[in-house]
Amino acid sequence: MVKGKANAIETYANWFSKKRSKWIVLFLWIGIALLLNLTLPQANSLIDDSAGNLDKTKSSSQAAAIIDEEFSSESGIPALVVWHKLNGIEQSDLKYFQEIVEHLTENPLPYQDMVPPFHNMPREVLEQQVSEDGTTLILPIFFQSGVDAGKIEQDLLMMSEQIESIIGFNPFEVDVQSGELSARVSGPAGILVDATQLFSAGDFSLTIITFVLVLTVLLLIYRSPILAFIPLIGVAFAYMVISPILGWLAYQGWITYDSQGISIMTVLLFGAGTDYCLFLISRFRYYLELESNKLTALKLAISDKGGAILMSGLTTVFALSLLLLADFGPIQRFSIPFVVAIFVVALSSVTLVPSLLAVLGRRAFFPFIPRTFEMEKERAKQKGKRFSENRNRKQFGEKVRNFVINRFKVATIVTTIVLIALASAVFQIEYTYDTLSSFPDDMPSKEGFALIGDSFHEGQLAPVSVIVDTKGHALDLTQTLEELSYIKRVSDPEEGQNNKDIVMINVELDMNPYSNEAMDVIPELKEVMSSSLLSAGIQESNTQYWIGGQTAEQYEIRETSNRDVFVLVPLIIAIIATLVFLYLKSLTAMLYLTITVIISYFSALGLGWLVIHYLLGADAIQGFIPLYVFIFLGALGVDYNLFLKSSIWKKAPHMPLKQAIQESAAETGPVINSAGVILAGTFSVLATLPIQILVHFGIITAIGVLIDTFIVRPFLVPAITAWLGEKAFWPAKRKALN
Repeated sequence: MVKGKANAIETYANWFSKKRSKWIVLFLWIGIALLLNLTLPQANSLIDDSAGNLDKTKSSSQAAAIIDEEFSSESGIPALVVWHKLNGIEQSDLKYFQEIVEHLTENPLPYQDMVPPFHNMPREVLEQQVSEDGTTLILPIFFQSGVDAGKIEQDLLMMSEQIESIIGFNPFEVDVQSGELSARVSGPAGILVDATQLFSAGDFSLTIITFVLVLTVLLLIYRSPILAFIPLIGVAFAYMVISPILGWLAYQGWITYDSQGISIMTVLLFGAGTDYCLFLISRFRYYLELESNKLTALKLAISDKGGAILMSGLTTVFALSLLLLADFGPIQRFSIPFVVAIFVVALSSVTLVPSLLAVLGRRAFFPFIPRTFEMEKERAKQKGKRFSENRNRKQFGEKVRNFVINRFKVATIVTTIVLIALASAVFQIEYTYDTLSSFPDDMPSKEGFALIGDSFHEGQLAPVSVIVDTKGHALDLTQTLEELSYIKRVSDPEEGQNNKDIVMINVELDMNPYSNEAMDVIPELKEVMSSSLLSAGIQESNTQYWIGGQTAEQYEIRETSNRDVFVLVPLIIAIIATLVFLYLKSLTAMLYLTITVIISYFSALGLGWLVIHYLLGADAIQGFIPLYVFIFLGALGVDYNLFLKSSIWKKAPHMPLKQAIQESAAETGPVINSAGVILAGTFSVLATLPIQILVHFGIITAIGVLIDTFIVRPFLVPAITAWLGEKAFWPAKRKALN
């Protein structure tokens, strides 16, 4: 251990044992929370779900900028209103359709950009827009670029009311299989609104379910109605500080966050905050059975576990701060909210929670109040009961610990084989970047997409924009594109409004534009464009074309996510390893603890896939889930090992190593088990949401936490430490540890 840090913690613990200290800390927390909430905006009020996923240097981002500048009629966020009638669209329906378009043209919605002039078309021309089976017609409505999902949702609700007033009923509420005229909003705008609604609807329920789960587990662990609320009070005050800080940062324009990030931050806050509190509370209870003075017991508990809690928090903070280096927008936007959340909740765990414990003392554990030997003896005497001096402190799991310590080679080899076997399933994983696949089947955008695919073809939902700077050369790009087997339809070329050399052609793919298959054709399409420009004599052909649209954006998201994996994962591993070394002063421990984090991660990913694929029937998981999972398992997974190792390191200089390992495992085992169950439970709450990406993320992360809790920490880490013996502390000496 680092001697200076231990002294700092002990100094703080000594100060905290004074009578007035707890009140100073309590009033500081209350005052700061009130001040921040009265003067600063809340985080939820500044959520931005329209923030981009890619930076401006990406081809799809540049294509979007060129479309805004040169093709204003094609700019904006398209909503595809899919009209459908199972028995066929009739002349009366087309009359309604034109009346609606005329109304939207003359009375545009607040954030509407443009609507095609279908109301001016002769009826015969309009009939040609109906699908070949006669059941479906699409009305594109473009909303202003940069408008957030909330404003688009308001416009769509207003449109729904206006349509109802025109035709006498609301087609958006009609079942698509009813035989009556129905409508569904799909396309990029519809998908954006549905995604936001799913996250918003799940945010409140997520908080409530997480709160109830944590409270229930705490009641089962401690069987005390008072104590169960202490960690939750600590988390609540932490959130009261975190929310206005994030709101202020967003208001200043320094950070951006979305609904998904806030949802996951809530889970992280409950899980990590409760875990940190449990380690302190369990140690406080232990010392209450040895010390008659509650403040002395609290001082010892803070001295014992305060450093490990702060080091665990700092490890997570440093790991999460590396997300600022990510290129993928949602990952980068995670960083600051998560860093602030972990920092504040760790601070709450070693300041506010001890204050509450100091005020309540032994009463916090009512009705199972911990007392010293002498206190129990005196209490029995006062009640006239016989006092038994035999306290059975035999720990549950003693046989397991004996096996691990005495048969450490077997324990290490068997555990490693099991983890590697689970990890081998990662080679079976299928990945997808299809946003719609994560939606429930009854979401309007998904229903609309299915109707388009059935009546037209799926590629019409999100065309690919091919933009070329011809430099004045004559190019027959239409024929070149029509010859490609994966393209269903090619639009006429359109010249730029400001630069006539800029030409755009929209192509519709002969496949689901959100599928992996569609993304795989983007590199080939780029090669075709580059070769065509080069053949026409245009130099630097790679910089004279741009591919835009949803498919191109998803392709670049996939490439960017892969880049982030190769950059961030090694950096997170490096920061974890560095902090472990600084805390334990052992290169050997740093090496094998880091390896256990990596193997635990791959085991969780493999087992998670087996559950999701074979039990839940999912064909694929979202492509960025592995990175999401590693961020949390890498940052949080080392915590439990640090708590175990810090205990071993404290005991090792004063007793044989095997005894130190066994006593440390017995001492930290129950509380780590409880903390692991709570943390896994909070992440599994995500599985209750109707959003597949969060369901899969929650399941895999929860499995990873349980693997860390019940396999890596009780079996693998103690067994490796016992096997290495004195080498486990290298280059430090066991007897010289402080």
